Amino acid sequence: MFFDVSIARDIWAAKYRFNGKGNLPADADFDATAARVAAAAAVVESDFDRPVWQARFEEVIGKMQFIPAGRIFAGAGTDRAVTLFNCFVMGTTPDSLDGIFDHLKQAALTMQQGGGVGMDFSTIRPKGAEVKGVGSDASGPLSFMDCWDSMCRTVHSAGARRGAMMGCLRIDHPDIEDFIDAKRDGARFRNFNLSVLVSDGFMQALDEDGEWPLIFGGETYRTVQAKALWQRLMQATYDVAEPGVIFVDRVNQRNNLAYCETISASNPCGEQMLPPYGACLLGSINLAALVDDPFTAGAAINDAALADLTTTSIRFLDNIIDISRYPLAEQEAEAKAKRRIGLGITGLADALLFCGEAYGSETAIGLTERWLTIMRDAAYRASAILAKEKGAFPLYDVAILDQPNLKALDEDLRALIREHGLRNGCLTSIAPTGTTSLLAGNVSSGVEPVFAYSYQRRILNPDGSARHETVEDYALRAWRQVKGDAVPPDSLFVSAQSLDPSAHVRMQAAAQALIDSSISKTVNVPEDISFDDFSDVYLDGYRRGCKGMATYRPNSVTGSVLSVAPVDAPPAPQPLLAHREDALEGTTYKLKWPDSAHAVYVTINNAECDGVVRPFEIFVNSKNMEHYAWTLGLTRMISAVFRRGGDVSFVPEELKAVFDPRGGAWLNGKYVPSLLAAIGGVIEKHLQQFAPGQLELPIIAKVETKAQVGALSGPVCPQCSAVGMIREEGCNKCLECGYSKCG
Repeated sequence: MFFDVSIARDIWAAKYRFNGKGNLPADADFDATAARVAAAAAVVESDFDRPVWQARFEEVIGKMQFIPAGRIFAGAGTDRAVTLFNCFVMGTTPDSLDGIFDHLKQAALTMQQGGGVGMDFSTIRPKGAEVKGVGSDASGPLSFMDCWDSMCRTVHSAGARRGAMMGCLRIDHPDIEDFIDAKRDGARFRNFNLSVLVSDGFMQALDEDGEWPLIFGGETYRTVQAKALWQRLMQATYDVAEPGVIFVDRVNQRNNLAYCETISASNPCGEQMLPPYGACLLGSINLAALVDDPFTAGAAINDAALADLTTTSIRFLDNIIDISRYPLAEQEAEAKAKRRIGLGITGLADALLFCGEAYGSETAIGLTERWLTIMRDAAYRASAILAKEKGAFPLYDVAILDQPNLKALDEDLRALIREHGLRNGCLTSIAPTGTTSLLAGNVSSGVEPVFAYSYQRRILNPDGSARHETVEDYALRAWRQVKGDAVPPDSLFVSAQSLDPSAHVRMQAAAQALIDSSISKTVNVPEDISFDDFSDVYLDGYRRGCKGMATYRPNSVTGSVLSVAPVDAPPAPQPLLAHREDALEGTTYKLKWPDSAHAVYVTINNAECDGVVRPFEIFVNSKNMEHYAWTLGLTRMISAVFRRGGDVSFVPEELKAVFDPRGGAWLNGKYVPSLLAAIGGVIEKHLQQFAPGQLELPIIAKVETKAQVGALSGPVCPQCSAVGMIREEGCNKCLECGYSKCG
């Protein structure tokens, strides 16, 4: 069922299919991809065990029961010079110019091989601090973050994948207020996710309405009211969706490896809190693929099958540590000293639906806790057995049994660990599965609720025209197979938008209690939520034991990613034209520009949809080849604006405002400041034939969530240029092409 939807096939072909290299064959189909990845993971097994484990790995991947992270799918068994680890936290940034730029280089090398990076910039002295020896003032950590941002943009422009970074700053750093407000500038830090490292001491000061010192190098620069600083943080997050928060003391207190490391940053999406040069190796168990008899009274996940799958998944990920490339020697040393892995889940919301439970309900929380408890115990047991077989991780110490995550294990399992140790220092986290969840047939992502049960995906045809197809959530398709035409009940098919924020937090907290590392999750809140209610979300998360929090509220800077209209709202208009007709009606205008020996011809064609005629495309032609490149670019951009729809009257206004520094010309007794302005005048003349209402129709994609209808608007996908990315698991995700900043 997972590969019977075109979006899964398209994702596989675009992102994960190996096209062959040298003597290595191309992947003929997804089964070949599963076989390639399984063979690569099994290569470190003994000659006797290898065929057994290779077959087992291939089986669980082929059935999409276990889903390795995208880096593994794309790189394992290909001989490509890439890392199989998703993300890294870089080393501690020195407070010196040469040290800072050495670490910038390390980050660039890491991103070049496909790894996202996280950094703590708290070690850089604040803006205005004295730089001894050179007689100048420091520019502060944010100025150096601009360098990282530019580097990320440059590395992305030279490669195929957009970079991802997390920038962290402690809440007691003197530049914390500027850091909190940084994303208010819509052009700054676009390649960063930002998180404030919030200490328990600050939360206590907040609770006591006390003062809070801003300190660097043992010197107190000034003191602020904790409440005012928290309100500033919450207001920024309310207004522009960032920064998130990481409760850094809790992260360290509940870290299995607290006896040998200190954590001060996370990977870009927040599911892996890591020490300097730490790496996260990820994979997910697809709970939706494990439910027997969906939507019946007997629907359930078999406990033994879940435990067995967990055992296989732990072994797979442990093997990947030994076959992966590492961008830096320091990263390899750190990974192999602690053998940290991050096994998580995806398809949780769909699995709950199959079992008749609505995401966020008390019974859903209970089921989530049951499944994650089975996984936790099976993971530790598998790691202990691996330690017996292959040896414990080099920095293993029996002190690990005193850590909170292991104290919850039963005595028999603790005894097994005491006898053999553990193969892996940390075992579980819940990562974003944006792209791989689409690959698995559009199951719900990670630990998130379903975002949209049905939506229209826009697909470009080879001739440049577009077609649209319906993409449905995995559970909704299963409902129709079992229930036929029965209407899915709203009380069961809840969505990210219809949930109360407290339900998001309760689910996150329930999962966090059973996870070693952390969880990548976004609490989606409605645009009209009050500020007081919004700020309570973070406090609620802290009180319930979460390690970090990220929210998304539609706003003017990052956009309104997916707005849901009332149930009785009329359907959103369909796209203007799904297929371009062979012939369109239009007008060609002749434009004589004095500086050009040849006339410029502007052709604007119209198209009709549902009885409404609108401008559809524009062509600019001339025998003067001097103008070819920019006129071609101009026509493509304006045609794209026409096809996207909405009010296009701004197009001529923008063009008419362009001035040529060489001077304009007089046309028909009127001064025109540039040839572009003259083209703008032609477009304005053409648009006069349309009534205002014809130029204001919102030609946008339709999204259906249960009986609700929503409109995609806001952020544009950097990969396919579709409007209306959604915010899940701490990062943006495109519903049309499957792009995910973090996955």
